[in-house]
Amino acid sequence: MFQSRLRIARRDAEEADERVVEVLQRCRDYNRTYYSKLRRRRPCVWMLDRATEWWSVIVPSFTHTQWVDKFRMSEETYTYLCNKLRPAMERRDTTFRVCIPLKKRVAIALWKLATGSEYRSIGHLFGVSNTTVCRCVRDFCAAAEALLVPELIRSPDRQKFAEMAAYTENRWGLPQCVGAIDGSHIPILAPQEYHCDYFNRKGWHSIILQGVVDGKGHFWNVFAGMPGSMHDARVLRLSSLWELASRGNYFPPCTRDIGGVNAGYYMLGDNAYPLQSWLLKPFPDTGRLTAEHVVYNKNICSARVVVENAFGRLKGRWRCLMKRNDCDVKLVKSMVLTCCALHNLCESHGEDYDDGWNAPAAAEPGVAAAQGAEEEGTDIREGLMRYLNT
Repeated sequence: MFQSRLRIARRDAEEADERVVEVLQRCRDYNRTYYSKLRRRRPCVWMLDRATEWWSVIVPSFTHTQWVDKFRMSEETYTYLCNKLRPAMERRDTTFRVCIPLKKRVAIALWKLATGSEYRSIGHLFGVSNTTVCRCVRDFCAAAEALLVPELIRSPDRQKFAEMAAYTENRWGLPQCVGAIDGSHIPILAPQEYHCDYFNRKGWHSIILQGVVDGKGHFWNVFAGMPGSMHDARVLRLSSLWELASRGNYFPPCTRDIGGVNAGYYMLGDNAYPLQSWLLKPFPDTGRLTAEHVVYNKNICSARVVVENAFGRLKGRWRCLMKRNDCDVKLVKSMVLTCCALHNLCESHGEDYDDGWNAPAAAEPGVAAAQGAEEEGTDIREGLMRYLNT
């Protein structure tokens, strides 16, 4: 009887151990399945399901012409741009949501810059929220300022200055000329602080973009963000270009005899700018111009039109600079610099430009001639006039 009871007790103990092991195994399997589903689960409360067929189905079927028309650049240049900005814009998936792909984020920002549409319209098109569109635009502009602007818009070196001067002389016959400077107004919404300072002479709020381009229409110096009521000459004096060029630290020491005057490199400007040895402008038309003055002014104006064409192509390609921009002034300034870098990128890659993009823009406010400005380049201007009339 004792042996029988011992066997029964051992059997019950073994069965209890088996049940414990089975329960533990079930708990392990349950935990493994639960956490696996938790990692794969997509949020269903705070993340709305939006229609993304346009981006996932329609956009991949775009032709080359459609790509250029919608994003202002070819698909090859778009891929190159994504690779350049990848270190600053790429995001990783998290446990609670899947990140927006890099190419889609870049496309959202390009759509905003190319059309100037509202965040709501862009979000509906790409299937994202308004906040996501705003974040994509801010991240794109910040990444472009950090990675694109220093590379695509930079001060030329000695060799580059020589190449720009040779190109301008071959095309317009102006020796030692390395570009043209001008200002353009970017329409904005009236800011809450100091809004009167941004009210320009034509009756609308704006910030000023000062740009210097070479003979091919590529920007190599930009300065943006000054209030629209400011004179172009004042904007120039507040820029780093004025400080460096006035000290003689900007242009390399390369001189040439022009009409009996030893002249270095110089830029072309209109009558709003002060006459300097490195900044030449036309003779003011007071009704007493001689034939030599007329020839000089004609040559200067024909060469200086390159900067006006560059501004026209910049605003035609990136329409956010042509329409009134409702973003914050700081973001608008970042968008302006980004668009200038994208302009150089598209022009250097030989991207097509459709003349139909040249929609009528708001009239540029007239700028009076600089009053009481320094006249340090009179001898160089006289020498260039004699050179052009021989």
